[in-house]
Formats: sequence, C-alpha cells, structure tokens
Amino acid sequence: MASRVNYLLLSTALLATFFSGTATRIVSISMPTVAQSLGTDLLGVSWALLSYQLANIGLSMIFGRISDLWGREKMFALGFLVFSVSSLLCGLSQTVLQLIWARVVQGVGAAMLQSSSRALAAESVPEDLAGRAQGYMTTAHHVGFVLGPSIGGFTIDYLSWRWSFFFLVPIGFCGMALAVANLKRRRTSSERRPVSIDYLGAVLLFAITTSLVVLLDRRAQQVIDPSMQIGLALLLFASLVGFLLHESRTKFPFVNLDLFKIRRFSMSVVSLLIVASCYTLTGFLMPFYLQDILGLSPTQIGILFMLPSILTVALAPISGYLADRLGPRLPASLGVGFMVLSLGAGVLLRPDSHWLLPALLIIAGAITNGIFNPANSTAMISMMPTEHRGFASSVNHVTFGLGNVLGVALGGLSMSLVFERYTSVATAAITTANPAAFVAALNTTFFVAAALSLAGLATSIIGGRRAEERRSTVRL
Repeated sequence: MASRVNYLLLSTALLATFFSGTATRIVSISMPTVAQSLGTDLLGVSWALLSYQLANIGLSMIFGRISDLWGREKMFALGFLVFSVSSLLCGLSQTVLQLIWARVVQGVGAAMLQSSSRALAAESVPEDLAGRAQGYMTTAHHVGFVLGPSIGGFTIDYLSWRWSFFFLVPIGFCGMALAVANLKRRRTSSERRPVSIDYLGAVLLFAITTSLVVLLDRRAQQVIDPSMQIGLALLLFASLVGFLLHESRTKFPFVNLDLFKIRRFSMSVVSLLIVASCYTLTGFLMPFYLQDILGLSPTQIGILFMLPSILTVALAPISGYLADRLGPRLPASLGVGFMVLSLGAGVLLRPDSHWLLPALLIIAGAITNGIFNPANSTAMISMMPTEHRGFASSVNHVTFGLGNVLGVALGGLSMSLVFERYTSVATAAITTANPAAFVAALNTTFFVAAALSLAGLATSIIGGRRAEERRSTVRL
C-alpha cells in the first residue's frame, strides 16, 4: 500500500477483527466443557451464548452511532478494555450465572469493537484503496475463525477451559494500547463537537434489535415459552413504529433515516442480509446430509468445511483489489452469482449423490463469502459520509448477525413444512431415518434459498448502478 496509509490504525482494525473471529470460535468450542465444569446443562450454556449475542447485536448500532459522535478511536480503545476485563471475569466465573453476566459484558465490549472496526479500516487508507482494506479485514476475521478451534482445543486439553478466556486478555490489552497510541497521533482529527444524544431513539433501537434476535434465534425459542414470544413480537412492532415516528420528528435523531435513501447503501444492506442468510442455511443443513445420508465421517466433513475459510482468506484481498479498480458492484454481484450456483447444486442433491456434488455446493458458497463480503462492505462503508461511517460499519455487522440467525430459522421452518407434507404426518419430526423425505425437504429449501439469492443478485446490481451517487444525497 501507499505511504498515505495509516498503518497503525489499519493494524489496530485488523487485530480487532482477528480478535473477534478467534474469540467466537474459542468460546464456542469450550462450551461443553464449561457446562460440565460448572455443573450446568444445555439450557445454562445456551444462555451464556445467547446473552453475548443479544448484547453484541443489540448494542452494535448504538455504539456505531456514538462512535461517529464522540470518536471512533475512543470507542475502539474502550471496547478492547471492556472485552479484556470481561474475558478475565468469564475465566474466573464459579457459577453459570456469573458466567452469563460476564458474557453480557463481553458482548458489550464486542459491540464496541465490531461496530466501528470496518469504518476505521476505511479511514486508514485513501479512497482508492478502500476495497483492499475491506478485503484484508475479511481475511483477518477468517484467519481467526480458522485458528480459533485449534487454540480452544489446545487450551482445554492441556490447561483448562478457563484459559480459553484468559488467552483473550493480553490480546485485548495489546489492542487497547495500539488504539490509544493511534488516538494520540490523531487527537486533533478525532475530536468531535459536543452533540445531543437521542437517548429515546437509542433505547428503541436496542429494543428492536434484541427482540428480533430472540424471536429468530433457534436457541432462544427453546428457552422461552410461547406467551413470551408473543410479547416480544408486540414489543418489536411497537418499538419499530415508535422508532420510525420518533426519528422522523426529533431535531437530533439518533439515526439519520435519510442515509437509507442512498441506494448503494440500502441495496447493499439487503444483499448482505440475503447472502448471510443463505450461507448460514447451507452450513446449518449440510452436515446432516453429509453424515447421516451420504455416510461421510466427521473428519471428512470437517475437512470439507475447512474449505470456506481457506478460500475466503485467499479470495478476499483479490475482491478488494477488484473493488478498487472496477468498483464494488462487479465483484459483489459475481459473489452473489456463485451463491445462486451453490444453492442450485443443492436442488440436485439425491440420497445417493456422489460427495463431489455437495463439495461443489460448499466451494461455490465459500467463493461467495470471499468475493462478496469485501466488495459489499466497501459499498456500504467507504461510500458513506465520513461522519456516518461508524453507523454504516455497525449496520454491516448487525445485518450479518441477523442474517446468520435468519438463515437457521428459515432453514428449520422450510425443512419442517416440506417434511410434514412429504410424509403426510402432522408435526412430523425431521429425521434422516427417512432419507427420501429428508432430501426432498432439502431440495425444496435450497430451491427457495436460490430464488431468494436471485433477489440478492438483483439488489447487488441495482445498488451499484449509479456510481455517481455520493455523500451529497444525505441531508445532514
């Protein structure tokens, strides 16, 4: 990269996204051991996972917007500190309740980091290198994603599950030191004018995101009763209506709704939601097909599912380069095209298919992940007014998280409906003991997802058609 690059700021942003990718996998792999050590069950561990997710997704857009108002470097340094301290508290937890509350605080720290990491990466480079910066961010996240299970497994086998959390503490403090060093270098440029915070808008936004996650998340549905789900649905509706009315009338809105009038931004959000949902749906359903229908061993399945992260690491910088040279529309649209190909292969699956067909499905999906994400992130963040990039970065993170939750929910719903119809048994439990019915449900689910991904391809193309759409479109 050119000398115009702020390497310290870029390194800090890369460390944060590597940190988050590693932390997610380390903690996930340690949960069974944690449950046994703390004398809890699946329900307790589910709350430890869900509490982190609710705090992370629920607060990301709030912290993203606050970082725009108060300074992203300050938010970043504080995020590293909160995550480090909370990781220490997680490792010291003696009961599952202590762990749950520590995970809430850890989710707060993660929201501070992930809400603005891509915005800081965009600020660290000139506009003509924005795509490459986003490519490196995607690569860093997936390197952490690949290394996380190995690190987690090693700490559990040779130390203790507590070291899965303790391991994160020094990395977090190192990130905080880098963020503070960069803050001192950019003190003048990072200062913000005092502003009025729309606290009601922030509370309503938190209510919207958290209630939506709980309603869609499969784990949450297992731990809350139907009456509470109805109450959450009413809360979601009331919060959404109240938020839109309040933000359109208040003098100092927490979220500038005019941002969504920028077509490249709004269409990129829709594309990301669709791609994330379809990608997660594939990862959720394919292990059942590979192991229970085709009879592949867990080791073989594990090798197949290593390919997505490896391909993403390899392709993300190329996608960023293409986004800089040709604009983000072409690589983003090409990435969605591979998703259509991947899901189309899913429609062709049979109970006796050769393993190469599902391998093609997984590889095509991995190419989507590597090509689409950097280009789409460039379209969402780098094309935004500088004073709103923290919010745009947080919308990127939240949309991806919601897509992950939505993909599992849609996959489970579609499989249930088709399986019941195929077997002619009401409320039939989905089981691979009936291979023909299971694969028929799988084919239909992938067909629906393929149609959905075609809509994502359309929004990706539409969102990049007018490259001249610029920051002047936004009423500030």
